[in-house]
Amino acid sequence: MDGALKLPAPGKLNVFLHVTGRRADGYHTLESLFVPIARGDTISLEARADGAIVRVHGPGNIAAEDDLAVRAARLLQARCGTSLGASIGVDKRLPVGGGLGGGSSDAATVLLGLNRLWRLALPRGELMRLALELGADVPFFVFGEPAFAQGIGEQLVAMTFPPTWFAVVTPAIEVPTAGIFAAQELTRNSESAKMPVFSEGYGRNDLFAVAAARFPEVALCIDALAHAAPGAQTRMTGSGACVFAAFAAESAAQQALSRMPRGVTGFVARSLSRHPLWLYA
Repeated sequence: MDGALKLPAPGKLNVFLHVTGRRADGYHTLESLFVPIARGDTISLEARADGAIVRVHGPGNIAAEDDLAVRAARLLQARCGTSLGASIGVDKRLPVGGGLGGGSSDAATVLLGLNRLWRLALPRGELMRLALELGADVPFFVFGEPAFAQGIGEQLVAMTFPPTWFAVVTPAIEVPTAGIFAAQELTRNSESAKMPVFSEGYGRNDLFAVAAARFPEVALCIDALAHAAPGAQTRMTGSGACVFAAFAAESAAQQALSRMPRGVTGFVARSLSRHPLWLYA
């Protein structure tokens, strides 16, 4: 039994997000281009011989029982029948309710990390099946590459994405994903892409109008970013609240962020071609 691991849980951006329908069970079908980014949370894992799953520290606004990182560990433990437990630490850098996939990524990193720490040797496909039980975005982080997503987000096709720097603006609000998807005015009939081949600037985010109407800060930030970088395309990621613009050079992304109004915060991060824990499954 290894001792402890300290592992990255990278965020993601939705380069586009189209809502194509709604299933009988209430879940929405979508098409999106997911891209992992080199900024995220940090997960600490330590194996325990007593079988307990304990969160030793984490975000104060999320109870341990509700934390996807804890739920991921308990699901993996139950399915594999291991007698081992884990102490889990969650250090957040990604904003909660920002559309960057922080909680989902935390859960995926726990699955990948405990797969190694507990010496389970589960293949990636099996971990992805477990991940889907935790949430629609979790399989993507186990999948570990830029991906075209369909279904509820679990049908993934690896995509080549050019090295890109993103200026990401983080409004100081939490946008509830379920509330955005439940909005009556949400358009749910975007046409499906015939082939997963996309030109620069393809698509949009169908959730943006709903999020911006309910949270004016989202619209203000995307307008400010568009003004700061007039040559770049600005979009919201996920169901909000974060918005971003893409650049070929880090300096251009930093310059755009430096031009944002006082009090508006964000960060610059590059795209990742593979998850840092790619070799863990």
